Amino acid sequence: MPDLEMSRRSLLTAGAGGVLAAALPGVASAAAAAEPSARPNFLWFFTEDNNPYNGAYGDPVARTPAIDRLAAEGIRFEVAYSAAPVCAPSRFAFVTGLYPETAGPAHHMRAVANMPSSVRGFPEYLRRAGYYTTNNSKTDYNANLDVTATWDANGAQAHWRNRPTADTPFLATFTTLTNHESSLFTVVDGNVKPQDVRVPAFLPDTLEIRRGIAHSYNRQEVADAELGRRLAELEADGLADDTIVIYVGDNGGALPWSKRFANDNGLHVPLIVKVPPKWQHLVSKQPGQRVTSPVHGVDLAPTVLSLAGVPVPEHMQGQPILGKRPQRQYYTFGERSRMDERYDLQRTARDEQFVYIRNYMPHRPYGINMAYMWQQKAYQLWEQAHLEGTLTPAQDRFFDEKPWEELYDLANDPDQVHNLADVPKYRSTRNRFRQALEEHMLEVNDNGFLPESHPAEGYDQSRVPGAYPLEYVLEVAELAARRDPANLDRLLVELEHDNDVVRYWAATGLLMLGDGAEPASLALAEAFADEPSVFVRIPLAEALARLGHTFHSGRFLAETVDTHPNARVRLQALNALTYVGVAALPYKPVVERAAVSTDEYLRNAGRYLSFVLSGAYTPSTPVFGGF
Repeated sequence: MPDLEMSRRSLLTAGAGGVLAAALPGVASAAAAAEPSARPNFLWFFTEDNNPYNGAYGDPVARTPAIDRLAAEGIRFEVAYSAAPVCAPSRFAFVTGLYPETAGPAHHMRAVANMPSSVRGFPEYLRRAGYYTTNNSKTDYNANLDVTATWDANGAQAHWRNRPTADTPFLATFTTLTNHESSLFTVVDGNVKPQDVRVPAFLPDTLEIRRGIAHSYNRQEVADAELGRRLAELEADGLADDTIVIYVGDNGGALPWSKRFANDNGLHVPLIVKVPPKWQHLVSKQPGQRVTSPVHGVDLAPTVLSLAGVPVPEHMQGQPILGKRPQRQYYTFGERSRMDERYDLQRTARDEQFVYIRNYMPHRPYGINMAYMWQQKAYQLWEQAHLEGTLTPAQDRFFDEKPWEELYDLANDPDQVHNLADVPKYRSTRNRFRQALEEHMLEVNDNGFLPESHPAEGYDQSRVPGAYPLEYVLEVAELAARRDPANLDRLLVELEHDNDVVRYWAATGLLMLGDGAEPASLALAEAFADEPSVFVRIPLAEALARLGHTFHSGRFLAETVDTHPNARVRLQALNALTYVGVAALPYKPVVERAAVSTDEYLRNAGRYLSFVLSGAYTPSTPVFGGF
């Protein structure tokens, strides 16, 4: 068995390839030595887009008898986080045991991770150990994993009932799309009524908002029944006593200011694990027990492998959260990078009581239109109320630029409306979160500070010496995101650094200074003219255009949108062009060409900006251009 005591930091620094190659033969020999009947089965049930809004977690409105029963018979994790507030990067973490930001661009919504070819989906290790593995049926792994090697069966008919023999152990995963975000695009009334629900303080309390919240509860009830049917199938097949059941959300909820946002609403998921009496000797937790220490989606792959008696590959960054001596964790982490067509960068840490959020692009508002998300009526109504000036400060904050840091006491402020980051009483709490988050980002070699499609993006690529000096990049990124005019001279110095990722953050910092960068406009123009990297030129061009120096900068952004061969570079330029105001008007034909692009994110960003430039945009404008 590999040495599981090797430090996680040393493994991440060394790289995954050789470690994993050594792990695979170990798995094969373990399979040869083990009796199939000595292994538990696993039923893993995913629900899409839901927070732990169910009776098991104390919600008085939810109607979730199957989940509640599972929690009474199982182990309930109170603070479970998905890797990201959206499905694809979170599913990367579930299937690989790696944080998505360790292998860019997996941390973005819909991308293909640059990771070592030796990294496998964890079910492949189970297959080598004699398990039958099935997936019914969503993948969306944000990586070019070999699905045929990962799963014995993958698709709508995949089921444990198709395994070759009755005593073959299995891992069977199922995903319900019942309470997916898209269900909120057409709200239907059900058992839970609008008057039954609580409206969070950051949303306007209107009938339509209440109907959307009630609808979400009603979809949860339907999904609960689907879980109940799978559990009944186990019972009917005589397998309930042999099967460990895992119930988990793939990311947080889809109600406004949840999905796509790295706050507690977007990252907090239900996680319940039922270990039947036959396998109780494998774990130290008891049925009905609550676990309050934080856990993460990245922990589930090593947990399943460990309970199956399969060696956990040393490259995995999660750790088993069940077993005889599970190591207590004090923090769990989350990330937000590109969400659909919009770039942002949030990093989050949470303990049992507080959530800490760091905004590395605070110049972008929370509430910028994302075409798919804006099909939800609640977002349209919320933005309309913002434009009409009828919102309270807590409700209007969604449309503001962001602070550098946020800290919320979830025990006393579950809606996350009272930012404690600068309150003297909480300074020590904020500081320990700062340290924990920075250590985590360095430990996983967070690729999120690389512009998307940068040559250094990827697990191996970002670890090449000198390619991505992350510790120094983080220092400059913090200077940038603090938006302090006192840092102007330092940012100008960093604009001459020999590493273009450092220069990118210096340029982004000068952009975020806004009018505070005006004294350096000549230096900005000279740097823009001489800069060889398109990734650095894009924020420099936006900064110059917003300072009124529009001719060369606007033309460059438009040409990049129109002609660059990389669609994600084009998208970065189109996002920049979206924020330069009337300076984008001469390039409306370029925007209109983007609006009919075959790339869905370019198309949706182009449609939005085209509507804005023509004066036709309203919150209910159908920006989404399909897939």
